[in-house]
Formats: sequence, C-alpha cells, structure tokens
Amino acid sequence: MDNGFQLYGILLFAVVAGVLLIRLWSVLGRRTGTERRIDPFAPPPPKTPGAASPFSPAAKPGPVIEGQAIRLDPGFDQPAFLAGSRKAFALIVNAFAAGDTEALRPLLSPDVFEQFASAIRARPKGGEKQPSPLISLKSAAIDHSAAEGSTSLVTVKFVSDQSTGENGAVQEHVDFWTFSRPLQSRDPNWILIATKGPEAA
Repeated sequence: MDNGFQLYGILLFAVVAGVLLIRLWSVLGRRTGTERRIDPFAPPPPKTPGAASPFSPAAKPGPVIEGQAIRLDPGFDQPAFLAGSRKAFALIVNAFAAGDTEALRPLLSPDVFEQFASAIRARPKGGEKQPSPLISLKSAAIDHSAAEGSTSLVTVKFVSDQSTGENGAVQEHVDFWTFSRPLQSRDPNWILIATKGPEAA
C-alpha cells in the first residue's frame, strides 16, 4: 500500500511540474533570433513634445560646468526663453499673491513649491489671497548659465516695480531666478528651481 501512495505522489508531482513548465514556456516565449538587442549604454529615446516635464530631483548628477548650458543645448532659443521667463515671472508672482498653489505646482520644483506653499499657509487667516504686487516687469536678462550633468541651468535677472513698500509705495525689486530643464530635451518648458535677491547673488 505504501508503494501505491509513493507512486501516486510521484505521478502527481510530475503532473504539477509539467503544468508549471508549460505556463513558464507560454510566458517567456521562444527566441526566434530576430529579437532586438538592448544596448544598456544607448541614450534614452527623445521625448515627444507635450510630454510631462522630465525634470526631477533624481536627474543625473554631474559636475557643474559654468557657461556651458546654452552652448550644449541645441534646442535653446534665447529670445523665446526670455519671453517665456517673463511670462513665468508674472504668472508665479500673481499666483503666489492669489494663494493659488495649483497654478504654482507645475511651474516650480518640489522644493521651491513647498517654500511658496508654506509662505501662503503662514499668512493670517483670511489673508491667503492678496492683490498682486507686480506693477511692471522692467527687464529680464540672462545672468549666467551652467550645465550640471544632463541638466541645463539658466539664471535670469528680473527687475520689476512692485507695490510692496509701506502704504503700497512702488519699489524696484531685483530678483535672480534659476530655471532648469534636461539638456537636449524637446520639451520647451522650464522649471523654477531657485530664487534669490541681489544680496545673495
């Protein structure tokens, strides 16, 4: 009787093993010799226009090469970039004043967004939304550029008139904002990754 149970167990094991092998074969498939070879050192395919911005804190690290961002980025169009940066400056200043964090989110890196959002949350209750202080944007000029690994960094000097003085008096403000995007990206959008005043420039 023991021999009968042993034989039954062996047959059951063989059936289970056969089923597993058939399923494994169907999942892995067969090699036909025409499969495309994967090159681990090949650069990633170019991103299609309109794709989500590829910038993230996990972007490739690398040495900072001053003054090389514009030269290394074949898609860089300085007049278009400065026109876009002027629009971004106005959009961000207005959205910040209005306390509109959803409008700010796609324009800022996560760290800068959290700084802006924290400042909005710190406003007195009922004062989350404020009138925009921006009176006029007088000038926008590239202050410097750099390449950091596979990322392009361009800092713009903005000079604007804003009603942030006492009693709403108009004062001239100078701001240095650094924008970033991957080198050779087809996505024209840039992300604001740092802001500072003239004293920190």
